[in-house]
Amino acid sequence: MTGQAQLLPGTLDLLILKAVSLGPLHDYGILLRIGQISDRALLIEQEALYPTLFRLVRQKLLKASWGTSENNRRAKFYELTAAGQKRLREEAEGWNRLAVAMASALAAQPEEI
Repeated sequence: MTGQAQLLPGTLDLLILKAVSLGPLHDYGILLRIGQISDRALLIEQEALYPTLFRLVRQKLLKASWGTSENNRRAKFYELTAAGQKRLREEAEGWNRLAVAMASALAAQPEEI
């Protein structure tokens, strides 16, 4: 993909939950994973990540624990909780319905109305 997409309000939570659902990650790893799974179209600033991670842990959607990163540094790793898995499933279903509806609306032609 050539350009970066603008995040809509509420999408960062969903992206973080999805990234962590693929395996435990530390904070910078989450940023890299989101870039990877979006084909580099979604690049998140670290300043936006930390408050969102804190809130998701507080809501018990993510679990945080200390570990050692791949470069041998102490890092906080995040994992999806059962509540986080449920929220991810619900939010993904809603976004998928919205994406289908938007694609349908944007594909409408004058002769179809």
